[in-house]
Amino acid sequence: MHVPDGFINAPVSAVTGVVAAGAIAVSLRGARRELDEKTAPLAGLVAAFIFAVQMLNFPVAAGTSGHLLGGALAAILVGPFTGVLCVSVVLLMQGILFADGGLTALGVNITDMAIVTTVVSYAVFRGLVKVLPRKKRSITVAAFVSALLSVPAAAVAFTLIYALGGTTDVPITKVATAMIGVHVLIGIGEATITALTVGAVIAVRPDLVHGARGLQQRLKLRVGGDLVDAPAPAVPVAARTSRRKVWAVGLVTSLLLAGFVSFYASASPDGLEKVAKDQGIDQNTKKHHAADSPLAGYGVKDISDARISGGLAGVIGVGVTVVAGTGIFWAVRRRRTAGISPSQVA
Repeated sequence: MHVPDGFINAPVSAVTGVVAAGAIAVSLRGARRELDEKTAPLAGLVAAFIFAVQMLNFPVAAGTSGHLLGGALAAILVGPFTGVLCVSVVLLMQGILFADGGLTALGVNITDMAIVTTVVSYAVFRGLVKVLPRKKRSITVAAFVSALLSVPAAAVAFTLIYALGGTTDVPITKVATAMIGVHVLIGIGEATITALTVGAVIAVRPDLVHGARGLQQRLKLRVGGDLVDAPAPAVPVAARTSRRKVWAVGLVTSLLLAGFVSFYASASPDGLEKVAKDQGIDQNTKKHHAADSPLAGYGVKDISDARISGGLAGVIGVGVTVVAGTGIFWAVRRRRTAGISPSQVA
């Protein structure tokens, strides 16, 4: 659902840019409360994983494909504020390095793909968690439903943005019907990927999943007529999966997905591209400012072999994203630590 330059006029693009900048500023402050020594490295990995999985377009209808948006996945794994930042980092890397998503439309894409998906999915997720049994399976179910709904929500958001600033004269009802219809199908793929990923992390390290915090209820003991919390049972060291191992497995998985599996992804246009072509809203599309980038189009310039070119571009993208994301989140984490006074520590 990467919006290219030319779909939305300059005034509305500027407004969404302001909205995106404001949301990122708020998210930077909020992420300081979400990130700790365990989740700061994970957040950079989540951004890299989202980048990798977004390269895996899956077929959803005749001649149409879809890919992960990632807002729900990021929000559940590392928190909603950090989730907005994760998806924003991915969109920035894609726009600058790979000419995917217009640079003047960056505010539109962040508003649509980072803010809307994260806010909607996490609100739905928290609502479901409150009413479902406090079990690991409930987290996975809530992740599935919240991710499923986040994608058509993004389609609705794009439709509203287009209604305000679309550069072509296409009836908004046609755009809405086409966008929402195809993105409901894409949402099924999004939900499946999100639920499987969240479930895999919960299975080995539930304490690393932001949305699973407080999942286990503390046992109560009656002491002297009063109920008190029982000590948390210690987990044998041998039964723990280290954070480093989780991080390493996640990074290797991301590299394999982007560097190898992506070659077999669907070549059909994604939901927005298909709708834009069918409905004619792509008539004023402009050439991307980074169209001459060495990595434009997810290939390495001057490498003729498509498999090697695409795989190498994917590996580079994962590497750059994990470095950029980790650097940002460590900086946010350090600012939180620096802001704690000695009296607060004591």
